[in-house]
Amino acid sequence: MRDLNELRKEIDKVDEQIVSLYEQRMSLSSEVADYKIENARPVFDRDREKKKLAAVSGMVSTDFGKTGIIELYEQLMSMSRKLQYRKLTEKGVLGNLPFIETDFIRKDGVRVVYQGVEGAYSQSAVFKYFGEDANMFHCETFRDAMNLIADGAADYAVLPIENSSAGIVSQNYDMLSEFENYIVGEVIIRISHCLLGLPGANIDDIDMVFSHAQGFLQCERFLDDHRGMTAFETQNTAMAAQKVLKDGDIKHAAIASEECSRLYGLDILEKDINSNKENYTRFIVVTNQRIFRKDAGKITVSFEIPHESGALYRLMSHFIYNGLNMTDIESRPIPGHPFEYRFFVDFEGNLNESAVKNAIRGIREEALNFRILGNY
Repeated sequence: MRDLNELRKEIDKVDEQIVSLYEQRMSLSSEVADYKIENARPVFDRDREKKKLAAVSGMVSTDFGKTGIIELYEQLMSMSRKLQYRKLTEKGVLGNLPFIETDFIRKDGVRVVYQGVEGAYSQSAVFKYFGEDANMFHCETFRDAMNLIADGAADYAVLPIENSSAGIVSQNYDMLSEFENYIVGEVIIRISHCLLGLPGANIDDIDMVFSHAQGFLQCERFLDDHRGMTAFETQNTAMAAQKVLKDGDIKHAAIASEECSRLYGLDILEKDINSNKENYTRFIVVTNQRIFRKDAGKITVSFEIPHESGALYRLMSHFIYNGLNMTDIESRPIPGHPFEYRFFVDFEGNLNESAVKNAIRGIREEALNFRILGNY
């Protein structure tokens, strides 16, 4: 058996050769980029890469070696593509993204819609982003809000997208892909739920409690401690308070905000009943215009991927290679395609930055149904 130090010296010599060959390969990739720029050819050639992987795996004799050489060449070809994307971006071949830069998001004299009724948490988000004097109105459903801005009946919609305790509002993620509407801002508010009842109601007598699905999720511990209460879902927490007032049944209660108790003349039977006391909801501000503030620092995109091994990893590598910080990733089922998913990714950056352009161009060429949902 040979000495370990001797073996390591031989590995070092081989590594020197590998590095030299890697540099040669990337130099050739640079020439390939020049050719594609000159001849308007796409960077990503899926069929060519599949043939290359089949060819190099056929040169290896063991199953372990085949797997390893495929992984190695996938990385080499990924590096080659990224180099080509960078050269294309530097030469302006990839063009501008279809978004218009603006100095600020106009807030005066605009029409803002939110889902629910007066007292909804969405209304609080409107106040925080647009101010107390905002020209706002409400609608019944999230879909109504998206339709209203798509049709131009409202300039902006404010929609909940994620709660720190209960997770994403899946319906609104799905509609971001469905509608040609775009995120231009976000606002985060603290959520403090109360149990609201009619004047004179006693918490021990409540047998029905109304709220939005997220409200129930955020108050699971409270409901678990009060199993005599049967939960009934409403479209909005404020609508739940409104329903309790309208029903006039002293055994009914709502999980809603303290503001709703004032608006609808209800008693607070118990305050701050959410399981997580640090409970926050992130709202997005959506419009039908492809605009972004010049100082925007966060981007949301969506895409689908080929149903094959390593596809998501390859796409994520574009963020790593370009030094971009990915802050969130979510997945949603694709209707009509069982066990296939659409991904939503938030990452830091501005559409004017070359690193962002490089990453977006790479993902756009390699993913399916890629969309930029907003820079805000």
